[in-house]
Amino acid sequence: MKLVRYGLKGREKPGLIDAAGTLRDLSGHVADIGWNELSAAGQKRLRALNPDTLPAVRGKPRLGVPFTGISKIVGIGLNYRAHALEAKMPIPAEPVMFMKATTCITGPNDPILMPIGSTKLDWEAELGIVIGRETRYVTKAKALDHVAGYCVFHDVSERAFQIERGGQWDKGKGCDSFGPIGPWLVTRDEVANPQQLRLWLDVNGERMQDSCTSDMIFSCAEIVSYVSGFMTLLPGDVICTGTPQGVGMGRGIYLKLGDRVRLGVEGLGEQEQIVVASK
Repeated sequence: MKLVRYGLKGREKPGLIDAAGTLRDLSGHVADIGWNELSAAGQKRLRALNPDTLPAVRGKPRLGVPFTGISKIVGIGLNYRAHALEAKMPIPAEPVMFMKATTCITGPNDPILMPIGSTKLDWEAELGIVIGRETRYVTKAKALDHVAGYCVFHDVSERAFQIERGGQWDKGKGCDSFGPIGPWLVTRDEVANPQQLRLWLDVNGERMQDSCTSDMIFSCAEIVSYVSGFMTLLPGDVICTGTPQGVGMGRGIYLKLGDRVRLGVEGLGEQEQIVVASK
């Protein structure tokens, strides 16, 4: 299933995308896409519905974050071999972890707000893992059983804040609008192999990133298992799994006001944002 939430910010309704790509309204069956719907039992109930019987949504409404209940966002840094080389950093022996503030979360096509004082605003297309049930100390073999699904995640970053302001990555990762999620959550049963997904990103129509999750140093299963050894993961929590080569930091160029960014992950949809000034 492709689960979505649509409508004005703070007033989103639940929905799904049917096989023909039509947005269907789920509000007659569930109040929202939250913890209950992310669970195995909740997904089973939704899967039993006939999408053709659900009301089709007219027009092209704004898409919000496709699920609620996100208690934390865990980032994995330097998780693509080519990106680690691009950054002139050694291949990590263990996953590099950082946190993104939940206040950074936005819909997939909402604008990117350039922070006040920003000089090195960067892009990072990523595969997002969405947790489906409480998870702690899970083995690699069972880790993906705890995953509700996958999504496109844009790990927007401010490199000067991240690297030049005292060495704490979180400073450059959690600014407002730095976490676009969506357009939809694709349930785990529809992603045959999360390590074989193409991901890409364009800035103003120019291809900047084009890679595959097969270049990950640590797989999705390894990441979920590893992170669960340091903190309890709850339904709705998101792990952004790292970005491939081609980021602005590696190219020596950064986003400017008015720039337009498009990105996507194979089978998981696309995002588009425009960079605007923070107020």
